Amino acid sequence: MDRTTKKEWVGSLHGTLGEVGLVVVVRYSGLTVAEMTDLRGKMRTAGASFKVVKNRLTRLALSGTEYEKIADLFKGPTAIAFSKDPVAAAKVAVDYAKTNEKLVLVGGALGTNVLDVNGVKALATLPSLDELRGRLIGMISTPATRIAGVLQAPAGQLARVLSAKAKQGEAA
Repeated sequence: MDRTTKKEWVGSLHGTLGEVGLVVVVRYSGLTVAEMTDLRGKMRTAGASFKVVKNRLTRLALSGTEYEKIADLFKGPTAIAFSKDPVAAAKVAVDYAKTNEKLVLVGGALGTNVLDVNGVKALATLPSLDELRGRLIGMISTPATRIAGVLQAPAGQLARVLSAKAKQGEAA
């Protein structure tokens, strides 16, 4: 990689890190190309990204961002998973690490908060933004459904009473 390509790469990563909410650092030693492709696909589906990085260049890209504190995590064959959603990248990385021992969690950062491996795992147990939105909509719509049921109940009871009286009248 020549000097200008390196500068562009560092600038691109620096810009990307300025837009994301979560960065997870992993070691990927031993993963095959097919496994990496599978992991990238899962990340993409969850709204996250996965990138193999060069440690020295990544440390340069981290300077001036809120993720500066995780620069010392970049040793050996490392990659980063990142997402705007503060949970998506952690969920996919933790799930994939459970099924493939070659992917090892190192740590990460949520904004200015540095996370160790247990912090990333704890973050992965939280519901994603889409799940939270679904729950919120469900909670908001439930009272409306109950109100509609209560309002319809008296009319249904009245109809059943009238039907029973009509049947009694016919039987007599």
